[in-house]
Parts: sequence; C-alpha cells; structure tokens
Amino acid sequence: MIKKILLLLLTVTTIISCNTSSKKSECGVSWIGGKIVNPKLDYVVISHNRSIIDTVALDSTDSFIYKIENTDPGIYFFSHYEYQAMFLEPGDSVMIYVNTIEFDESLSYTGRGAEKNNLLMEFYLLNEDVDDHMLTYYNIGPEEFSAKMDSVSSSRNKFFENFKKKVKTSKAFDDVAKASITYSIYSKKELYISANSKKKVYDESIDIPKSFYAFRDSIDFGNEALRNYYPYFRFLGNYLDNLAYEKYENREPFDRFSFTHNSYKIKIIDSVITNTSLKNTLSRSTLVRYLLNGKDVAEELKMLEAFKQLNTDSSDIAEIEKLASATIKLATGNEIPNVALVSTDNTLKDLHSVIKKPTVLFFWSSESIKHYRKIHTRSFELREKYPEYNFIGINIDPHFKKWVRTVQSAGYNGQFEYQFENFKDAEQKLLVNYVNKSIIVDKDLKILDGNSNIFNTSIEEQLLGHLNQ
Repeated sequence: MIKKILLLLLTVTTIISCNTSSKKSECGVSWIGGKIVNPKLDYVVISHNRSIIDTVALDSTDSFIYKIENTDPGIYFFSHYEYQAMFLEPGDSVMIYVNTIEFDESLSYTGRGAEKNNLLMEFYLLNEDVDDHMLTYYNIGPEEFSAKMDSVSSSRNKFFENFKKKVKTSKAFDDVAKASITYSIYSKKELYISANSKKKVYDESIDIPKSFYAFRDSIDFGNEALRNYYPYFRFLGNYLDNLAYEKYENREPFDRFSFTHNSYKIKIIDSVITNTSLKNTLSRSTLVRYLLNGKDVAEELKMLEAFKQLNTDSSDIAEIEKLASATIKLATGNEIPNVALVSTDNTLKDLHSVIKKPTVLFFWSSESIKHYRKIHTRSFELREKYPEYNFIGINIDPHFKKWVRTVQSAGYNGQFEYQFENFKDAEQKLLVNYVNKSIIVDKDLKILDGNSNIFNTSIEEQLLGHLNQ
C-alpha cells in the first residue's frame, strides 16, 4: 500500500509541476522516493557529480520522498549504507525499493523513468555475473577471450535496441546505456591484459596480438557526463594500470600498490586524460588506494606532492593530506593511536590497555554474517599456530546489544572481543577502510605492520619474522 501511495504521489506531483510551468520545456523538476526494508540508517543520501545534493530522513514507515529542482540529466547516486547509480532527467518520478539484506539483488524501480533504471540495474547484475567467471576466462587464449567478450557485447546491444522499441529514451540516456555496455566489456579486456602481465613472474604469460588492443582506439578520455559512472571509471582505472605497468615491466613485477606503479600512473593520468574534473577524480582515487596500502613514509610523501601538482580541487587536496597524515601515523615503528573501546560487559576501555603482548587486531561487522564467521575462524587458526600473539576482534557497528548477542551466540571469547566506542574517531585514526585489514603491534604498542591482510598467506611469514627479530 505504501509503495502505491508513494508512486501515485510522485507521479501526480511531477505532472502538476510540469503542467503549471510557463513552458513545459522549462520544467526541470524530478522526484526520487522510496522504501527501505531493513534500514541500517535513518536517512538516505542523494548525490550527483561527487557532490551531496541532500541527506533525506526516512519517515516512520522507512520511506522517503525528495524533489530535485533543475535536474541535470545524467547519473545520480542513491546511498543507504551501500550505494547504487541511477539515471535521472527532468520529468522523472522514480521510486526506489530496496532490501538492505540483498541490496543490489533486491533493488528495483517504479514510476516515470523506472524502465531506464531497471535496464541499467540489469546491465549491472549481468556484468557481475561475467565477473564471477573471469578467473576461468583468464586461462583461455586472447582470440577466444576477445570473441567471448564481443559476443556478450553484441547480445547486450541487441537487448538495448529491443528496449528502445518499447520505451522512448533521450540521447543522454542512450549515451549512458551504451557506455554501460561498452566500457564494462573494455574493462574485462584490460583485466585480461593485467592477468597476463602478472603471469610473467611465473614465465606463464603469452603474447597478446595487436588486434586484441583495437578497442583502445575508441576510448573517450574526457567524458564529463560519465566521469563518476562505475563502468567508465572502472575501465579507465584498469586501462591506466596497464599503461603504468608498461613503463616498468622489464624491472619489476606487476603491482598496483607499489610506489613505482602509482608514480607512473599519476603521470599518465596527467598526460592522457583530457577532462580536468576527471583528472581530479582519477588522481584522488589513485592516491587513496596507494596511501591505504602504503608501506614507506618517504614514498608516500613523494606521491602526495605529485598529486598536489596535478589535482586542482582544494577539497580533494585537503582530504588526501588528512589521509596521508593518518597513514604516516600508522607507519612501522610508530606507536599505535589510542582509541576508546567497549567490552562485552559494557566497560569502557582503551586500545592501549588491552594490548598485553604482541597482538593482531582485526575488524568485523555483525551485518556480514559470512565474513565475521570466516574472519574469526581465521583468527582461531592463527592463534593456535602462533600462541605468542593475541588476536583481538574489534566490532565496527554502532549497536552494542546486537554485537553482544552475536558474540555470545557464536561462542566467541569475550576476553578478545571489543567494540569501538566511537567508530568515526577510530576510522580516522586506524583507517579501518576495509574489513580484511589487520594491524600487527608488539607488546610495547609499536606498529609492526599497520596494513596487513589477515587472509593473505604472507601474514604467517610476517608473524614468524617479527618473532625472530
């Protein structure tokens, strides 16, 4: 019933607002509404071109409605813990329905403009399906791989042409839909090239014929309308990674996180990308990834200076300077920043006080059942092998009672389980940017590795190495 009422309201308000305009062609209004099932927050965020338009509160039924004046036709982002792109243009009145338990799979649209967004969502899910098979595709020859990708592209283009026979679309939408198809396939081809490059370490790489690279001749290096659209942006990232590797392939193995790789990548962004806003976005994302995986303070500072020479957005520069400052504080040899924790018996602690001997910190959320079970199983395995270390799990969620119930029902030892008292503060100090991250410290609170991955087999070499020092 709520869905029907919201949909009716959206449609009626759009029609009225456009019909009462002095000129229908000047009606630039669009509406976004929706229903969030199992909400994780009490609001949604709507953004466009990397700028937040507004934060919209959910009502008592976990629904919302929002009016966008002077709608710029193009890609907008709807965010509620997770996010997804959507297409809006004047006259649209789109209602979103999403269940946070299966965000992408449940996301659907109704209302005026819904067909376009459901199509883009279908392309997105189809692309994820191809992603699931990429490891297998990496092992086939380049001609066969190219033919397979061209077949996928042809099928989707035919699907889109049939869609256009039923639904009237604008040029702005056509450009976005075609880009979704084209750059998703181009990205797969770049990933195939990357996978082959990585095989050089094992002398298993093959020669890729020049004809395979023909798709690169039609790349748009400065599309303003697409600069934040995932298929286009992801493709450019993969393409630039491959160009960067070509600069050092005879000296070092392929490594997206290395100083060598990223110093070349920044220079290539400057020389290849023709749109200033796109340069800023790509250089920002490159620095974020590099700094979050950086190991050497001197190299991080060099990358920061190169970034500041290229990026013209003052907010980007301020953000990256703040991030660099935080990553440097997590460098090997520094004392780990202190943050407030809460124990399972609701006692306020601090991080420094719970570190009694060499310790591995790992992070988890009750929202991801599969992950928290997997990461705890991994910590149990490592604890058995390396009893010299404590393994402390820190929950990143805001709900204390739910966290305690999870710890108790799973049978985890509360002695090694804590929750951040203030996640925002902890996130800024410890850079808990992804859930597989772990931090290794010694008994004196000195950082041994501020950015390890608990699932990576190399962590065992690290643990042994630190014990033998």
